[in-house]
Amino acid sequence: MAKLWAGRTSGMTDAAADDFNSSIRFDCRLYREDIVGSMAHAAMLGAQGILTRAEADALIDGLQGVMDDLDAGTLAFDPSAEDIHMFVEQVLTERLGDVGKKLHTARSRNDQVALDLRLHLRHASDAIAEQIRGLIAAIADVAEENKTVIMPGYTHLQRAQPILFSHHLLAYAMMLLRDLDRLADCRRRISVSPIGACALAGTTYDTDRQFEARMLGFDAVAQNSIDAVSDRDFCVELLGALSLLMMHLSRFSEELILWTSWEFRFVSLSDAFTTGSSIMPQKKNSDMAELVRGKTGRVYGDLMATLTMLKGLPLAYDKDMQEDKEAVFDALDTVKMCLTVFTPMLRTMTVHGDAMKRAAQTGFINATDLADYLVRKGLPFRAAYKVSGKLVSECIRSGCVLETLPLETYRAHSDLIGEDVYDAIDLQTCVKTRISEGGTSPESVEKQLAWVRGRLQKG
Repeated sequence: MAKLWAGRTSGMTDAAADDFNSSIRFDCRLYREDIVGSMAHAAMLGAQGILTRAEADALIDGLQGVMDDLDAGTLAFDPSAEDIHMFVEQVLTERLGDVGKKLHTARSRNDQVALDLRLHLRHASDAIAEQIRGLIAAIADVAEENKTVIMPGYTHLQRAQPILFSHHLLAYAMMLLRDLDRLADCRRRISVSPIGACALAGTTYDTDRQFEARMLGFDAVAQNSIDAVSDRDFCVELLGALSLLMMHLSRFSEELILWTSWEFRFVSLSDAFTTGSSIMPQKKNSDMAELVRGKTGRVYGDLMATLTMLKGLPLAYDKDMQEDKEAVFDALDTVKMCLTVFTPMLRTMTVHGDAMKRAAQTGFINATDLADYLVRKGLPFRAAYKVSGKLVSECIRSGCVLETLPLETYRAHSDLIGEDVYDAIDLQTCVKTRISEGGTSPESVEKQLAWVRGRLQKG
């Protein structure tokens, strides 16, 4: 394909340099955004009298035809094209003749690629946000179905205090809601139109940047033409938000992997989201969760690659910035794939409430409640803490748990302890009495569930 920029140079580049320079193999996914943006540009040129109405209409009709043919698969991308912008313009010129050559009036590939990328990321971030909402809804539903299930809560991966399984799940809902907030905030900065900045200094034509921005649904226009073409903060910000999202999915995956092990047996994943071993017939591996955990590093890498690419670039546009697309496209594809698998994996999960309760009963996780019981009887907390610790040691020596420790043993350590201690350290009581806002009591969890569902309804 002939180089549209030939003139100052012959346009005859080395074949290896051509391949090295080309981005059509990955930026072809921007074809719809490129064509829609060009339609808006042609409409603006016609409205401003820079082109005649007839020329603008011909360009718009021609661009629609190119998009229809690409959508239908009757037009193939030319692998020898330098990029998607050159490809679309070349095809349009072949079909329309000299009128096609007028499309690039009052713009540059520098503002054009920034426009295409912003349009694409705006749509992609909306799609990811919708997937996150679906996962949050799944978490809320699973929490609702298991509201009474008690499990051990952990710190340092050691059994710590009894909690409701629904309370634990809703912690992930809160993380994902923050991810939604970050994406929405990031989208606001994505939705700024760079078109009309041209190469970097603007143009001598009497263009209407606001016209194009309105046509394309942007919230604002970039106020500085140099910044408009050199800014990729929106890519970095989106990659940062996606990295945090993947970190949350990875933490959740790690817990699912632990919970499905024979050592825990808290949950079982559906056969549809697990694999077997090629040599060990008893194995059922949580491979989908493991892949989500592993792919988190890939998205982190995309973020670091983009930050590193940008860190030393002088203003305004530099060819280095071509490296932004593969990184952000890869991150978006990876996150989409992970969410597509994660939500149904969670919905089809089987919860083993009995196993969770057994683990809670044998971990002395009601020791804090025993200390609180003694405090309510008048003992200072530090003294109560010491008594509780000694009673746990007594249980370990005698092979029992606090619920089965004889009353006389209790009273040997403190005469403040009475028969009512057994009710105070019952796991149901331990959970029920944690009434502080945001805590694990059934009433608190109900409020958290309602709050999460309310946030989802607001969009």
